[in-house]
Amino acid sequence: MKRIIAVSIIILAINALSGCNGTEKLVKSNDFDAKYTAAMKYYEQGRYSKAIQLFENLSLHYRGRDYSENISWYYGQSLLKEKDYYTAAYQFKNFARQFPYSRNAEEAMFLSAYCKYQDSPSYTLDQSATKEAIAEMEQFVDKYPQSVHIPEVNGYLDELRNKLMLKDYEIAYGYYKIESYHAAYVALQHFLNYYPDSDKREDAMYYMLRAGYEYGINSREDKMKERLQQVVNDFENFSTSFSNSKYITNAQMIYTKCRSALAKLENTSKTNK
Repeated sequence: MKRIIAVSIIILAINALSGCNGTEKLVKSNDFDAKYTAAMKYYEQGRYSKAIQLFENLSLHYRGRDYSENISWYYGQSLLKEKDYYTAAYQFKNFARQFPYSRNAEEAMFLSAYCKYQDSPSYTLDQSATKEAIAEMEQFVDKYPQSVHIPEVNGYLDELRNKLMLKDYEIAYGYYKIESYHAAYVALQHFLNYYPDSDKREDAMYYMLRAGYEYGINSREDKMKERLQQVVNDFENFSTSFSNSKYITNAQMIYTKCRSALAKLENTSKTNK
């Protein structure tokens, strides 16, 4: 029994090596028709990594010639199936540029944007790729406003923009966490102006209130009154927008402290006169 298993393992290993050697020989071969036939066969069989090797090689030979459109298309499809989204995005974008009148030109532009979407990381990471994906999606919408993909693209755009919103909130709130209160106040105010309908609006308004208070109460006396008055205004906006907020009790405490500090400043001013 052990001998049978050992022989089976050896046969499988030989077959695997033969398959690898066969692909390597084809890549090095000058028989481009055989390469093309094999690449298409690998693609149909779902052996995309092998198809990629051959399509990549073929794309250089057939550039601007017969089969070049097919090679470019299936090369991109193979990359997509292998989830190599970065390279697939480039390949589909290149296809749309090289073959603008192809029946697959619209689909290629969509798939380029889709691959960029797939390549977008979590909002906690750098969002450069997310911004690129948004730009590609918007270009697609501009070029193909009647496309069947528009509802899908709009959904992707909502997701991508939400990532940018969360990233901006994380940055603004990050200033508060490290007690850089002036920077936090400015960043949160900018966030609220830029994302008026964000589901983080309640949190942003509350932490802006807290940051404003900490910044104001620790200011020079000649600046304190103005800054604490702004906090009072911010509280009024917050309590009007979110009267049942989970933060309302703490927000009212800040408001009370501001009023008390402003009253003391007013008494000091009168005494000095």
